[in-house]
Amino acid sequence: MASPLLRSLTAVFLTGALCGAAPAWAQKTYLHCGRLLDMRQDRAQTEMTLVVEKGRIVALERGYTAPAGPADKVVDLKNRTVLPGLIDCHVHLESETSKDNFLQELTQNPADIAFGSLDHARKTLLSGFTTVRDLGGSGVNLALRNAINQNKVVGPRIFTAGKAISGTGGHMDPTNGYRLDLMGIPGPTDGVANGPDQCRQAVREQYKRGADLIKIASTGGVLSVAKDGSSAQMTEVEIRAIVETAHDLGLQVACHAHGAEGMKRAIRAGVTSIEHGTLMDDETMKLMVKNGTWYVPTITAGKSVADSAKIPNYYPALVTPKAISIGPKLQSTFGRAYKAGVKIAFGTDAAVFRHGVNALEFQYMVEAGMPPVQALRAATVNAATLLGQSENLGTLEPGKLADVVAVDGDPVQDIKVMQRVRFVMKQGTVYRQE
Repeated sequence: MASPLLRSLTAVFLTGALCGAAPAWAQKTYLHCGRLLDMRQDRAQTEMTLVVEKGRIVALERGYTAPAGPADKVVDLKNRTVLPGLIDCHVHLESETSKDNFLQELTQNPADIAFGSLDHARKTLLSGFTTVRDLGGSGVNLALRNAINQNKVVGPRIFTAGKAISGTGGHMDPTNGYRLDLMGIPGPTDGVANGPDQCRQAVREQYKRGADLIKIASTGGVLSVAKDGSSAQMTEVEIRAIVETAHDLGLQVACHAHGAEGMKRAIRAGVTSIEHGTLMDDETMKLMVKNGTWYVPTITAGKSVADSAKIPNYYPALVTPKAISIGPKLQSTFGRAYKAGVKIAFGTDAAVFRHGVNALEFQYMVEAGMPPVQALRAATVNAATLLGQSENLGTLEPGKLADVVAVDGDPVQDIKVMQRVRFVMKQGTVYRQE
């Protein structure tokens, strides 16, 4: 007889399938778009028809094309602005901020994490983010990605790093803050690596488990239970060993970093992207431009942790001062990096704040000086390029996956409308239609 856990998991997966997880394509779907944003040309086209078949865009036609066959379907978006599906390049779908996050690390089993991640994934998709880059968790994120790809549950397309990697006591050390007798000696299989050889092993462990990319932390972090949130915590030799190994295996490397020295080491070693980048200085920005390194800013996370830190006992005592001092600096750093010409891809660090409100990031980017159309490019064309998925994602063109969102109003004039997505299609299947 099946165990209670297996029966529960089966029920959840079946519920997900019945709620629109499995594609149910008509012969063709015709999306009648009042305004369609061409993100490649940064301009809007009016009265356009997107034709979708078998999960991909097969035609983009002027005017409102009538269905060709009796099985074809029309979706009326004539009063809306239509954009490519949005991409968030920095999320953590396994968790969500709360006062007892630290306690949950000691009380939750993988099944508990998995059930919670289902709701986070669903909210993310329904808010218009059809693709995400999950930058580290327990490893449940790998199973979540697979379940979504197999149409067992509802969620965005996921590219995941599995477990992230840092040194002993670094931001990704899962035993930070534990009692001495509970710490043990975590190693490369746990995402903790010291020296080039262990760093290579840690990369290969995540590759073996099915990671799509590698995530490291070259500096301390805000929410880890450790006193320093910005000092360099990996050597350039260690980072280079990670990057070389990852590249041998066809994987990119995303690097969490707050302090400038840790960023410079990572950029020189060849990482693909810097995440957060809070204390980035002018020299770091010039180095990023020279090396073509991407910046994923996560402004929403900075604002969120600063706000949460004002609530008594929300964070452990070691975390609160870091959140108050580092969090508010992200938005101004982003503004300087944009003006310096650093390549920027949209990312939020969702989980540090509640899932499903990722589009707040657009507002903060615009407040910091980025034009709305460039903020939208960051979450479409730029994000697809960072992921290495430009042939499938980022624009609404024939041959691309049919990831489509629609909003009321014009986001180029009022970026806040992105926080109220009314229509979501992912790979030809409609998940939201209001």
